[in-house]
Amino acid sequence: MVQIKLPLWRAGPVKAVSPLRSPSYLPRAINSLPSSRSFSKNVRPSATLAPNLSYNDRPPPAVPTNQPSVLGPVPGFRAQEMKVDLDRVFDTRSVSMMVDYAKSHGNFIADADGNVFLDCFAQIASIPVGYNNTHLIRTAQSPEMICSIVNRPAIGNYPSTEWLHLLQSGLLRAAPEGFTQVFTGMSGSDVNEAAYKAAFMWRAQQDRGGADIDFSNEEVRSVMSNQSPGSPNYSILSFSGGFHGRLFGSLSTTRSKPIHKLDIPAFDWPSAPFPKLKYPLEEHTRENAAEEARCLEVTEDLIKNFHNPVAAVVVEPIQSEGGDNHASPAFFQSLRALTLKHNTLLIVDEVQTGVGATGAFWAHSHWNLPTPPDIITFSKKAQAAGYYFRDPALRPNKPYRQFNTWMGDPAKAILFRAILEEIERGDLVRRTREVGAYLFAGLEALSRRWPGEVKDLRGKERGTFIAFDSGRRDEVVRAMRGLGVNVGASGVSAVRLRPMLVFEERHADVLLEGLERVFRGDV
Repeated sequence: MVQIKLPLWRAGPVKAVSPLRSPSYLPRAINSLPSSRSFSKNVRPSATLAPNLSYNDRPPPAVPTNQPSVLGPVPGFRAQEMKVDLDRVFDTRSVSMMVDYAKSHGNFIADADGNVFLDCFAQIASIPVGYNNTHLIRTAQSPEMICSIVNRPAIGNYPSTEWLHLLQSGLLRAAPEGFTQVFTGMSGSDVNEAAYKAAFMWRAQQDRGGADIDFSNEEVRSVMSNQSPGSPNYSILSFSGGFHGRLFGSLSTTRSKPIHKLDIPAFDWPSAPFPKLKYPLEEHTRENAAEEARCLEVTEDLIKNFHNPVAAVVVEPIQSEGGDNHASPAFFQSLRALTLKHNTLLIVDEVQTGVGATGAFWAHSHWNLPTPPDIITFSKKAQAAGYYFRDPALRPNKPYRQFNTWMGDPAKAILFRAILEEIERGDLVRRTREVGAYLFAGLEALSRRWPGEVKDLRGKERGTFIAFDSGRRDEVVRAMRGLGVNVGASGVSAVRLRPMLVFEERHADVLLEGLERVFRGDV
């Protein structure tokens, strides 16, 4: 007789658990998609393979893709050999998994060896509604999408006759309340840099006396030598632990890990401390309030006195790459008050937090700000990238100042509109709040049993945007992969959970059971 133990995170009577069923959002005709074998049939296998044997000759076995299934060592034979071949032309040192996307469905990702994992990391928080979502596939096959792909426009010069409608029916329909304008770009790093440029031009126009005042001869002359006054010494204030991208300007505001920044010249821009809260929050109210007050005091001093005038403050609602660091709504309310007091713009980087993962479409809405931020940047789950703004003064005073060839991609805007339709159809933001509460309660139960394994659990009432610290973080991540669950990491010791918006309670049970097994040593 097999003894069934009640998982620690469950409450109430034991119910029979049926195998996971394929969710309704999975494609029914997925076999019509090309296989990974057909994608790579013309690739010459590595000379290191055994004689007369290549990974193309050993297709992975067919396995269900609506539940985890680990068939052998991870990574397996095919994945290892594919990585060797790929490394000849593409740096693979950061590769985590060789993925068979054609066989990945919903919340489950398949690798080259036929292993199937519950994906709780979702391409670094960028897959919103599941792999091979039926509605997105239909959208990709539409004449509108085909036309946008094969006739990609230089939007700033030659926008499509459909561009206004596409913006209004998708990106602008999803905009935070009061944000009526959008600048589209290519990636999170790109749009953060564009937002910084908008802030600098806005500040310079103010210092010059208004947008209608033309540039001086000295400004025009000096800027070509990268000297002031044409190239002023303005700055962007960011926070320790923050991550805003890896391009030159965005990298100067990134403060998460040295490896991101080493050997790259940087601007002389200020960094303020971000609160380091103690958990559980309800047990450290006084200490956390003092810590946030300390950080705000330093921030105000930098805004007032830093030698390169601060044009804008950029902040993440939750510092994601830096270790999933949180602050209270009161902190952000006070930060907004400081920026208004000192005529400094507030840029909120919603690249990772935006589009529903925190149980609100935009994470900054949890703050209940009396005055909204000035600029909101987005990417990742939107599959498109850009920034929203409210004040027309944030448009440059002349054309071609905020410009590049593509200025975004209509195909990605079409895809985002389809994503938004899926989110609305399934009421997925509300469901993310509900599933997040369920998952957090389960993790709380595990933390009470194994307090040394689940430390500083955070993300309560923030949807599925949840993390905890572990003294053996990397070991936990590897062990979970061996059990068929893909989780992420951030900061020094954080286990980072970034499931998709279609993640349900039954998927949370698989995740929690896996963690329980790892903590018990049952792996």
